[in-house]
This record gives sequence, structure tokens and C-alpha cells, in this order.
Amino acid sequence: MRQVWTFLENMRPRQWTKNLLLFAGVIFARKLGDPACVTRAALGAVVFCFASGAVYVYNDYRDLGLDRLHPVKKLRPLASGRLDLAFAGRAGLVVLVLCLLAAGMLGTLFLGAVAFFFLWNWGYTNFFKKLPILDVIGIGMSFVIRATAGVFVLLPVHPEVAISPWLLLCTFFLSLFLGFCKRRDELLRTAGKNGETRPALRGYSEPMLNAMIGVSFALTTMMYALYTVWPDTVQQFGTRDLIYTIPFVLAGMGRYLYLVFLEDRGGRPHEILLTDFLLQAVVVGWVSLAIRIIGTS
Repeated sequence: MRQVWTFLENMRPRQWTKNLLLFAGVIFARKLGDPACVTRAALGAVVFCFASGAVYVYNDYRDLGLDRLHPVKKLRPLASGRLDLAFAGRAGLVVLVLCLLAAGMLGTLFLGAVAFFFLWNWGYTNFFKKLPILDVIGIGMSFVIRATAGVFVLLPVHPEVAISPWLLLCTFFLSLFLGFCKRRDELLRTAGKNGETRPALRGYSEPMLNAMIGVSFALTTMMYALYTVWPDTVQQFGTRDLIYTIPFVLAGMGRYLYLVFLEDRGGRPHEILLTDFLLQAVVVGWVSLAIRIIGTS
């Protein structure tokens, strides 16, 4: 039984907050009042929680040697030896199969999204993550897959639901922003040992990462601003008031930049959201205002 709990620990449940992105489809399709849609989005998020957990286990298995050289990752269950490799392999395969079965029950397109998520992360773990820039792009695409899956899971009950390409672009560039912030933190914390724990770090420098963070910050805010005033968005919601949510986006990303550059907290994006009160307040404010505008338009 201890191995089961250790396996669940290796699935990194603290990072499952990333899968809240599957609720974007419900929010922006104005289906929060539809119990069937909310239920399907919640089930889809659960499937992706376990799917991403299986990916983390596979990633840790492939990076076993590198993780044992890392000051923090060496404490992970596989790297520390607390989790048996054979047990992790069998359990991971079981979780993968169960995820695909559960996804199939939620629709063919959603099943395709989950299968592609596994395939994409296999490519990321074995190829993309070893190459600078492509490693962060690989992370960004995983979030785009999640956002798309959040729409696919609703289609069996509401075939008319669609997601704006602008929101997909926002998702992609925001994930690049977070990814480059994380790489910057890793680069600074492993100074003198670049490449020993993550080969892609050999292709980065602090000035380069600072520039990429700035570019992705600008692109994220620009894409979101364009989305709020785009004619299709105004027509869909019958209002231009989404523009009033832009300050929350700027405040949230600005707060994150402060934490990265002045408090050196860029290494764990998921924990920042769980622990920083000001960032939580901004996120809640943005969600509340967006729902109010969309729901009353």
C-alpha cells in the first residue's frame, strides 16, 4: 500500500491545478448554468489530472539519472529510490489505459485529445525538452491541447460550442511566459552546472531568457486585448465590456514578474498560484468579472 501512495505522490497532484484550464470552454461558451456541461468539464479535468500524472511518472523514469544530480528533484520518489521502478511502470500503464477508457466515454474527439496529449508528451520527454526554445514550446502545446480538450468534452451535448483562436494563442503565449520564467530560475539555481540536470539549459543565458520573458509577456497581453475587442467576440457576447478585464491580466502577470525577478520564485509556477494571496485575488477578480460580463451580455 505504501508504494501506491508513493506512486500517487510521484504523479504530482499539486500540479493538477493546470488542468483547471479545461473549464475555459464552459466559461467562454456561457455554459456555467448548464449542469451537464459543468459535469463533463469536471470529469474531463479529472481525466487530464491522471493523464498528466502518468506523464510525470514517465518523465521522471526517463530523467532518473539527471534528477539524481538536481538539488530538489533528487528527492522525488523515483530518483530517491522510494518508488520501485517496476511498480511505477506497471501502475503508470494502468493509469494510461484507464484514462483512455474514461476519455472514450466522454466522446471520440476528447479521446483523441487525450491520446494526442500522451503522444505529444512522449515526444517532449524524449526529444523536445533537450533542445532550447523547443522545450518551452513543447510545454506551451500541452496547454493548448488542454484548452482544446475543454471544448471537445462539451461537443456531445452542445455541438455548437467553439473556442476562439485568440484564446488558444493567449494560452500558448502565457504558457511560454511561465516556461521561460521557470527556465530562468533553473539557470540561476544551477549556475556552473548547466546541462547536468537539464541539457536544454546549455542553450540559454540569463539575458536571452529575460528577453524571451519580455516578448512572451507582451504577446500574451496583446493577444488577450485583441480577443476582447475582436468583432467575433463582441458578436458572440453582445458586449465590448470584456475590455475591462484587461487590467486584471496585466496585474496578474505583473505580480508574477515581481515574484520571479525580485523574490526568485519562478521555479514552481503551480505553487505560486496556491500560495500568493495577491495573485489569487487577481485571478478571482478576473474570473468573477469575466463571468459577470459574459453571463449578463
